[in-house]
Amino acid sequence: MRVRPVGADALLLEVDDPAAWFAELWRRREAGELAAVEIVPGARTVLLDGLADPAMAAEAVRGWAPSPPQESTSAPVVEIPVRYDGQDLPAVAHLWGTDLYSVVARLNGTEFRVAFCGFTPGFAYLTGLPADLAVPRLETPRTRVPAGSVALADVYAGIYPTASPGGWRLVGRTDVRLFDPDRDPPALLTPGTRVRFVERPSE
Repeated sequence: MRVRPVGADALLLEVDDPAAWFAELWRRREAGELAAVEIVPGARTVLLDGLADPAMAAEAVRGWAPSPPQESTSAPVVEIPVRYDGQDLPAVAHLWGTDLYSVVARLNGTEFRVAFCGFTPGFAYLTGLPADLAVPRLETPRTRVPAGSVALADVYAGIYPTASPGGWRLVGRTDVRLFDPDRDPPALLTPGTRVRFVERPSE
């Protein structure tokens, strides 16, 4: 882990497993061991913002370690019903060197984990697929991807919470509402959450 100061009251932690670190830092904040206003995970980092004493926090963080991923089984599991009718599903099957049924079976058989959130409120980057199944983004992003679209890009899976432009490869869709400002927390999928896709027949 590498700890970098950011401005007057923040630290940027460069870590191998941001989701595990997010869970550990959140636990310690709830226990009163960390006085951070915000804990924001990224692809390879976690930002601690609003620290009263960044130097003291940096010293403390260097002595902490998150639970190994295989021991983090207490995180909630959210099942997402998916209709696998995305227009890029055949292309993904081709990239994976297999057929449509095998792509669906692999996605349903993978336990994903929310690594971090971003892009738009409620959008979670889901890890769990092996590196050799990484797929490239579209060369030309679509101007509008429907809300609820289940998609793949690089080693991540994700679900578009709202209609927006996007270059991820669409494999299916869900009716689950991923972001609701009246819900606590508003985002259904938060860092550390375990996620499983469950096939729902197309209408």
